[in-house]
Amino acid sequence: MRRHLHVHALMACGGLDAAGQWRAPERSPTFLFPVHALSRVFRGKFIAALQQAGVSGDFTREPATTPEQRRARLRELTRHDWVVYAKTPLSGPAVVLDYLSRHTHRAAVSNERILGVDAGGVHLRVRADDHGGKRTVVIDGVRFIARFLQHVLPAGFKRIRHYGLLSPALRGQRLAAARAALQMPQANPQAREEAAGFLKRVAGAYFSPSWTAFQRDRGRCFSGIVDDGGGAQVIF
Repeated sequence: MRRHLHVHALMACGGLDAAGQWRAPERSPTFLFPVHALSRVFRGKFIAALQQAGVSGDFTREPATTPEQRRARLRELTRHDWVVYAKTPLSGPAVVLDYLSRHTHRAAVSNERILGVDAGGVHLRVRADDHGGKRTVVIDGVRFIARFLQHVLPAGFKRIRHYGLLSPALRGQRLAAARAALQMPQANPQAREEAAGFLKRVAGAYFSPSWTAFQRDRGRCFSGIVDDGGGAQVIF
C-alpha cells in the first residue's frame, strides 16, 4: 500500500497513415521502442511539462515554493535513470487487459488481504518474497487510512485516458479504419453491452445509481442499487 507512482500504457505496435493504411515499425512488427532511449525521452518530456506548468501557473499544488527548492527537485529528478519498460504481451491481449484491470478497477487493498482489526491495528497479509510467499504485518489504524487515501484520486483526475485510435471523438471511425486496414472482422454489436444491461440480463435486476441512498447511508461503500422488481433493494 505504499505510494508508488507509475503509469501503464497499452499501445498498438503501429498506426494508420494519412491514406488510411496500417503502418508497422520497419525494424520489426513486434518491436516499438528501445527501452533505454524511451526512458530518457519520457523523463525529458515529463520534466519539461512540469517546468512549463510551473511557469504558466497551471501547477496549482506546487510543493516547491522557492527557486532553490525547484532547482533541488530538478537535480533529484535527473540524478537517476527512470524505470521505463516496454515489451510485447507474450500471452496475448486478454492477459494484458486482465492485469491492467486489477490496477484500474479495484481499491488499494483487497478484502481478503485484511485479516482483522483490533486495538493493535490492522492485520494485513502482504507478499514476503518473489516466489509467492506471504507474511502478516500489523499497521497502525491511522497509518493504514493514510496509505489507503494515497490511492484515492483527486477530484477531476481521470484514471484512464484514451488517445489515438481510442480517442473518444473519433474512436468509432478510427477503429473501423484500423480493422479494415488489418483485414480484421468488424466489431459485433451484440458483444458490446453496458453495465446496466449486463446486470439486468444475468441477474434479472435493475441497476440505478442513487445519490439519495448515498446520503441516507454515508457509512457504507457502494456504487448503486439493485432492485429485484418486487421492491427489494440491495445497496452495494
